[in-house]
Amino acid sequence: MSVMSELATLRRSKSAKSSSPAERGDGRAAALFLAPWFLGLVLITVGPVLASLYLSFTDYSLLAAPEWSGLDNYAEMLGDERLLTSLRVTFTYVFVSVPLQLAAALALALFLDRGLRGLAFYRSAFYLPSLLGASVAIAILWRQIFGNGGLINQVLGWFGVQGVGWISHPDYALGTLVILNVWTFGSPMLIFLAGLRQIPQHYYEAASIDGASKLRQFWSVTLPLLTPIIFFNLVLQIIHAFQSFTQAFVVSGGTGGPVDATLFYTLYLYEQGFTNLDMGYASALAWLLLLIIAAFTAINFFLAKFWVFYDD
Repeated sequence: MSVMSELATLRRSKSAKSSSPAERGDGRAAALFLAPWFLGLVLITVGPVLASLYLSFTDYSLLAAPEWSGLDNYAEMLGDERLLTSLRVTFTYVFVSVPLQLAAALALALFLDRGLRGLAFYRSAFYLPSLLGASVAIAILWRQIFGNGGLINQVLGWFGVQGVGWISHPDYALGTLVILNVWTFGSPMLIFLAGLRQIPQHYYEAASIDGASKLRQFWSVTLPLLTPIIFFNLVLQIIHAFQSFTQAFVVSGGTGGPVDATLFYTLYLYEQGFTNLDMGYASALAWLLLLIIAAFTAINFFLAKFWVFYDD
């Protein structure tokens, strides 16, 4: 009984301590500081998300009150040819640009990991495109570079090659946007570089003693230990690529041309909502995009257990 009484005394003392005025004051202060974040979460994130879910089941033109239409917007997607075109363009852009971007980022990270002088400068210089790549200014510059009289055609002219209007040709327009996305490799490059710095050197020393070449060390040591970083970058860049909008809007003049060659899904969503004033259908498209991104993310997490190695 003495042991039980001691335990009861300890519980009472802990409860008394946990409810002390100082701790209650800290709790109120924490709630006060967190209040703006929770307010923003409700008003800026949760509220609009729920509103868009409701609008996706309505006929809403922005000029009149929304009218409930049930699943009409989702049924309309089944016969929307331009929607299928936008999905094809977006999937092509994602599946081509993301692997190329990650490969370029990893290659440059391996180069910078060799311990160059002025590494801080190079990291900043290579990271800069990631900050500017999605801006309107860079998209305008890209349109000038790949235009009929742009820098690319001027360089080709020096070698006697007649260039084409890269952004106005349906066979090459999407390729220019892929190059732009690959050019913004700075962010995944820094993450790769941080991951390379975390690999213990004794693995390389052991592989070197066993006679492994540099290439063999990369395949057997660097790449397996870097798979968690590769997985992290892959998930982030796929989500980012699906959400790309500014580049296609500026380069194509907001039309997705030529011949819908750069009609990204987000650009088509924008056209439906703010050009055609069909906000109900645009909301349904937004939820379809959410489901697509969620599906790809879930697939990546499922497949990760087969190729991602965690050194526990």
